[in-house]
Amino acid sequence: MGDFESVFERYHYTSKAWHSGVHEVPRLYLADVPTSWRETHSKRVPIGEKKSLFFRLLAPVALYVNERILEDRSHAQELLASQAAGRALAADDREWLANLALTYEVPGADPGPIDATEGAELLSRVDAIPLSLELAQGAIESGWGTSRFADVGNSLFGQWSFAGGIQPEEQRTETHGDHRVAAFQSTGLSAWSYALNLNTHDAYADFRRKRAEGREHGERPRGRDLVDTMNRYSERGTAYVAELKTIMRQNKLDSVDDSRLVDMEIVQLVPVN
Repeated sequence: MGDFESVFERYHYTSKAWHSGVHEVPRLYLADVPTSWRETHSKRVPIGEKKSLFFRLLAPVALYVNERILEDRSHAQELLASQAAGRALAADDREWLANLALTYEVPGADPGPIDATEGAELLSRVDAIPLSLELAQGAIESGWGTSRFADVGNSLFGQWSFAGGIQPEEQRTETHGDHRVAAFQSTGLSAWSYALNLNTHDAYADFRRKRAEGREHGERPRGRDLVDTMNRYSERGTAYVAELKTIMRQNKLDSVDDSRLVDMEIVQLVPVN
């Protein structure tokens, strides 16, 4: 992946720019984690360079997923506000809202109209994942993009699958059943699945509650405020949260929560193995 540095230079997306705290992120998308990163390049570069490159490659993907989520959130807010004001929604709008509630597994949601309680729950779920938290979790779960799961299946967040996937080399069938690590066709789908997991699974109800409370006070979601809710993401519990905090602190990730994607055409990064 070192070949991408020349592309990054062209868009002023350098390691120096990243560490300066200015995060105008170009739409440079790496859809597939190259095998060469795991087998050779990551072993040849200094650790600081490896970390910077991993963060800069994952950030545009994560921000794009957030962008799409926030577009849905904004549209849902408009429709719910209109409904609360007593205005009847068009059939297409009712269907769109119901489908969104089903996608985000809102309790009680069905193909019909959603009520005010379901609408409030929907908005607590359709929201962005703090970039600092996502980068730190991606680093841990994928070994900075060097894991076998990242290489074979673009699996960046260690998500399990019970319907196919990549079999761990040391599978604990007696305690975990025939679990696999989920594989994805692209890094974007991996990031989307991760976001949907945090936004729907019961294990992350506290994450969503704290994020919604912040929204009520006009605050943007920030990793430092939500990291403590990740104690159920890993069997390691509080030790896992402590490692996330260390990565966020050592790599000064707090400021990346203010990052935004540059308004430009998408540039696909194609690795050469």
